[in-house]
Amino acid sequence: MRRLTSALPVLAAMAMLLLSPPASAHSISEEIDHLLSFVAASPCAFIRNGVSYGGEQAVAHIKDKYDYYRNEIHSTEDFVALAATKSEMSGRPYLVRCDAATMPAADWLKKELAAFRQQP
Repeated sequence: MRRLTSALPVLAAMAMLLLSPPASAHSISEEIDHLLSFVAASPCAFIRNGVSYGGEQAVAHIKDKYDYYRNEIHSTEDFVALAATKSEMSGRPYLVRCDAATMPAADWLKKELAAFRQQP
């Protein structure tokens, strides 16, 4: 019994390693840079407060918000939530229109982030 009790911490640590998701091969900076490039190159319209913007204009705005919130951003998810999700002035969510489909910009970026994280 004593032997089993002393092995429990080791077994628990091994289980946590096996059950935790794999770490991303990319740094936060690389992920954010990728998302900014993705937005800039996208043919989709970025809609902020009811006005459509192209990718380059959207990136300029997102970068401004990123600079403003930089001290509060500790993950790529923070970046999306604070810099690319909604208008601070109106509270309205940012949207993206690709072809005929319109979706929240946050969902669009999270989907791209997940795809990027799958890359080596």
